[in-house]
Amino acid sequence: MATMPSVGFRRLHSGPWLHSFRTTRPPSRSLCTLACLSASPLSSSSSIEDSEETQLSAATTTAADATTTTKPNNKINNKPYFPKRGETLELICETLAFKGKGVCKVADTGFVVMCDRALPGERFLGRVTRRKDNYAEVKKLKTITPHLDYVEAPCEYALDCGGCKSQNLLYEAQIRAKEQQVRELVVHVGKFSDKHPEFASIMKPIVPCDTQFYYRNKMEFSFGSKKWVPEELLQEEHVGTNDYALGLHAPGFFDKVLNVTKCLLQSEPANKVLAAVQDCWRDPQIGLSPYDVHSHAGFLKHLMLRTGRDVETGLPELMVNFVTSSNKPELLKPLVERIATIPEVVSVVNNVNTSVGNTSVGEEEYTLYGKSTITESLRGLTFQISANSFFQTNTHQAEILYKLVEDCANLKGDGSEVVLDLFCGTGTIGLTLARRVRHVYGFEVVVEAISDARRNAKLNGISNATFFQGDLNKIDESFGNKFPQPDIVIIDPNRPGMHMKLVKFLLKLKAARIVYVSCNPATCARDLDYLCHGVPEKNIGGCYKLRSLQPVDMFPHTPHIECVCLLELS
Repeated sequence: MATMPSVGFRRLHSGPWLHSFRTTRPPSRSLCTLACLSASPLSSSSSIEDSEETQLSAATTTAADATTTTKPNNKINNKPYFPKRGETLELICETLAFKGKGVCKVADTGFVVMCDRALPGERFLGRVTRRKDNYAEVKKLKTITPHLDYVEAPCEYALDCGGCKSQNLLYEAQIRAKEQQVRELVVHVGKFSDKHPEFASIMKPIVPCDTQFYYRNKMEFSFGSKKWVPEELLQEEHVGTNDYALGLHAPGFFDKVLNVTKCLLQSEPANKVLAAVQDCWRDPQIGLSPYDVHSHAGFLKHLMLRTGRDVETGLPELMVNFVTSSNKPELLKPLVERIATIPEVVSVVNNVNTSVGNTSVGEEEYTLYGKSTITESLRGLTFQISANSFFQTNTHQAEILYKLVEDCANLKGDGSEVVLDLFCGTGTIGLTLARRVRHVYGFEVVVEAISDARRNAKLNGISNATFFQGDLNKIDESFGNKFPQPDIVIIDPNRPGMHMKLVKFLLKLKAARIVYVSCNPATCARDLDYLCHGVPEKNIGGCYKLRSLQPVDMFPHTPHIECVCLLELS
């Protein structure tokens, strides 16, 4: 485990620092143009949205720049090479980018192509499946030479499941690639110059995860009427009830499910429950049917498994949540009786969702066995987790993440500071800071999350935390009247990042410190640009300095990256 970074940076000069630290060179026309346009505040009058092009283009700008470099004869190669759809190319993967896709360049031209499941150093044949003006996507047909850091994937579904694309890449290589992705996004989307002497001390090395398997405390599986199988096994399959599946959606298919009997990311007790349900739910005598997304017939939609801990004994406790299309508890009775024999199961609930959508949140919830919540301990506090609560998916790594947040907050310790916790979820970050500050004010749009936050505050005897329900994408001039001037703002948005209304509010609020926690480095880099450099197109000036950016690997074998950023008022 990497040593925890210090956030005690020396103060930098204000004006020259901001000017010199921001990138001034024009972006590459080939791919960076897409990134700049997609991330521009002018691209949407109502919201700032995450897009595939934003992340993909920014992450591959370094590769694209090779297409415009000057050759030895001093002639510039400005003529791009556009591969045709259906064409087969021999490629070498150079690095990983958006969603773990491999970045490759066509020989002699440098034209960028992306390939799913291609890994750094791998030489392979790929067929062009989609072409855009500035890049193309290919499907890998055959590996010629394996990638540099090949390891045997322990999961039998690794080649077919979309969840853990990097299992056969050495873990050290995974985190190197993630760190590089964050760095490129900070430079090309955030517009911070990596040539500035302070950049190396601000851009921290990624914090790896000690546990690369069995780390998820929540997994959601889908019931399906159409089982997806690899092409090489199609001849072995038979139609009928064998077509039913319980598992994960096959990549690119909303209506086909890869049948899974064990997942190496979730806890062992959760795998016991999954195996028990798989063993009996297809029994014709029980009379259960999977929900069909086309006909909207069928009963079983999802199986959600959540793992917590008994705070007194430290033993695991498991919640099983059946999401169904209607309220028919008698149909679930055989399954409930079966899984209730597993010692770790302390809660079985049923979320009833009558909509045709694919969401696992029900309009009604019923407790079928045991209690309605499970508990978890995080940084000395106890949290009650309901079926639809948000809680950090990797509890062990969340301890480290929240320690980094606390370090960045740099609390005085005299209980005098006010903390504004935006996108607070169930209050986990704010509550871990509450005992060292005067007051925490949390805001979150999800009603159930605010209810959980208030309950968790009461459970831990915390009276100096107030939680409000509200949409931070729709704030108005009166928003700041709900709390006193904060000393510290914590921001933990979802993947699309912050709305421009919130950016403007924060620049006007001028809190001394902002700690930005992000699950999407692309929109994080964009928001850092806005807060530090402003938005010239809207005559908005930035007023913060980036002091620290710390990537954290919360989800090994997946392309997801968390970041903790510290900004201080200029």
